[in-house]
Amino acid sequence: MTNVLALIETSASGAITGSAAGLIAAASKLGVPVAVVVTQQGEGAAAVSELGNLGAQHVYLAESPEVGRLMAAAQVEALMSAARELDPSAVILANSVESREIAGRFAVRSGGGLLVDVVDVRTAQDGSAVGVHSIFGGTYTVEATVQSGPTVITLRQGALNEPAASKVPSTTTVSLAVAAGNATTITMVQPVSSGSGRPALRGAAAVVSGGRGLGSKQNFVLVEQLADALGAAVGASRAAVDAGYIEQNSQVGQTGITVSPQLYVALGISGAIQHRAGMQTAKTIVAINKDEDAPIFEVADFGIVGDVFTVVPQLIEALQARSN
Repeated sequence: MTNVLALIETSASGAITGSAAGLIAAASKLGVPVAVVVTQQGEGAAAVSELGNLGAQHVYLAESPEVGRLMAAAQVEALMSAARELDPSAVILANSVESREIAGRFAVRSGGGLLVDVVDVRTAQDGSAVGVHSIFGGTYTVEATVQSGPTVITLRQGALNEPAASKVPSTTTVSLAVAAGNATTITMVQPVSSGSGRPALRGAAAVVSGGRGLGSKQNFVLVEQLADALGAAVGASRAAVDAGYIEQNSQVGQTGITVSPQLYVALGISGAIQHRAGMQTAKTIVAINKDEDAPIFEVADFGIVGDVFTVVPQLIEALQARSN
């Protein structure tokens, strides 16, 4: 089996982010999963066992004083170093803002082809990597391959949640010399906290979203209450955002955030194509809407035709009773 690199994202404090499990799971479907992580010198040892538990068969630790100081430069150099040593057939990164930047730069430097926002992967009969895309608002599922060079894939967060079997990984540690060149310099990192204690929308395992059918900002609290009962993130349709029910950073859809959770609950959302484009790859979709002809029911696994103000309080009560 060929090596497949998975670039592991880390937080400003050096902690491994939640996208790691999906990246390693995807890499294991294509070959030998090699986790590539960039750290400050001497700070990567703790990550090895964690990445092994997620299924990494080998961990490539790239140490650089420039990580966290230069935007993307150290990560690109780490992938180039790992690619020269391990000759991977594919490289997988998260479909986040930073990792898409890294993926594009690495593809240019390595001569590879780029497959963006992939929702699944498989191996073709000839051994090449195949990326599965959900396109045109989820209307079509298509597959794509790369003709030459390594296949560089950005994976939609939450798309793959089947964890790879845990391993006791071998480790390679290298020191990177990263030239600043014209790379953007990071002078300060200030984490933004929602203050709600709920999971972040992108990459959440469960999402509860509300639409214009909630009627007002005051009524939108019903979405938050159900989300809290489920331990879910809060999302919204563009109509709800435009109406001022919630901030734009909670918008799910073609012009907002694309999510692929295990569970997506849509409350009072009609299901316009723009919204469905951002959530249609969810594993289980539950829709509650009083309009039985609402397009959201076309993609829902479970649909309830009813008033959200009647159905949702009963659902919350049942969830609370069950947890007790």
